[in-house]
Amino acid sequence: MNAIDLLKADHETVKDILSQLQESTDRAVKGRTQLLQKLEMEVTIHTKLEEEILYPAFKEAGGKEEAEMYYEAKEEHRTVDALVLPDLKVTDPSAPEFTGRVKVVKELLEHHIEEEEEELFPQAQKVLGKAALEEMGAQMEARKAELKKEITAAMKLESANQAA
Repeated sequence: MNAIDLLKADHETVKDILSQLQESTDRAVKGRTQLLQKLEMEVTIHTKLEEEILYPAFKEAGGKEEAEMYYEAKEEHRTVDALVLPDLKVTDPSAPEFTGRVKVVKELLEHHIEEEEEELFPQAQKVLGKAALEEMGAQMEARKAELKKEITAAMKLESANQAA
């Protein structure tokens, strides 16, 4: 699979999870908790794929404009990964703050997705070419499988530690 197609499929998965989270009620504590774990895993894997594989190649193959797009995208990732998602994770799923924070996460991620799909991805197709994107897609699929195993194991360990 082409890298861009793989990343767009990830975007659809994330948007679907966000919609389910936003539509959930404050009584759906277990469901919200599970959706949040799923969202965190998807976002973490997606971010790593982009930052380890696509973004560096995009920046290297491009010029000043691509470098600026690279740094903006990385900063948007940092905002979600380091600030917004951690806040959401420690918020009581039955609290009104949870709904507000889900809305903010959804808006930030949708903005980021839109920019990638309308600006960065088309530019990446131009500067990287079809062959490179096919090769990156294969790398991403392999890396995604590794990351899923690692994150799932870490989540199980975290759950076990919390239960103890």
